[in-house]
Amino acid sequence: MPSFSLSAPVPLVHRLRAAVLLVLLAAGLAGCGVNTIPTEEERAKAAWSEVLNQYQRRAELIPNLVETVKGYAQQEKDVLTQVTEARANATSIKVDASTVTDPEQFKKFQDAQAQLSGALGRLIAVSEAYPDLKSNQNFLALQSQIEGTENRISVARRDYIEAVRVYNTELRTFPGVIWASTLYRANKPMETFTISEQQMKVPEVKFN
Repeated sequence: MPSFSLSAPVPLVHRLRAAVLLVLLAAGLAGCGVNTIPTEEERAKAAWSEVLNQYQRRAELIPNLVETVKGYAQQEKDVLTQVTEARANATSIKVDASTVTDPEQFKKFQDAQAQLSGALGRLIAVSEAYPDLKSNQNFLALQSQIEGTENRISVARRDYIEAVRVYNTELRTFPGVIWASTLYRANKPMETFTISEQQMKVPEVKFN
């Protein structure tokens, strides 16, 4: 007596149709912007990483600058102390992936960097009173590196602000708002800089 299988094999044509439908469904979802939120999120995170890289570079240059100035202007103790303390405060702020979605933590980071910018600007400015310091090659090299880093910080901040604007807009507008309320409910708007670039920038010192 012949035996029959309860589950007959799916014909090849049906499997091909299923594969085509899956491809069309994936394409349709992509066309509806289902991947836009994670894509823009990654771009914003990458831009944030570059901001951190440039601030870290600046922080690494400061100790050598302080030591160089100290060698010629020990009497500027207050300014030297302010820079050292501001750097310590800025580098002690906890920064991780959650910082960009935590308003309080982001503000602490921003305020600390602004404080360091101000202190660093005052340190560089005191060099005007010390001709030997102004002509010191080590100081000139450090001043040039810091100036270049400040320019890169400015560019990195602008790129981050724009990336966050695109990402946050996607969370709030159609069709992104649909995906934000369904597939990406854990995604939060990212914080952006509220202190102007002018306030953050170290004053430029020209050596004549």
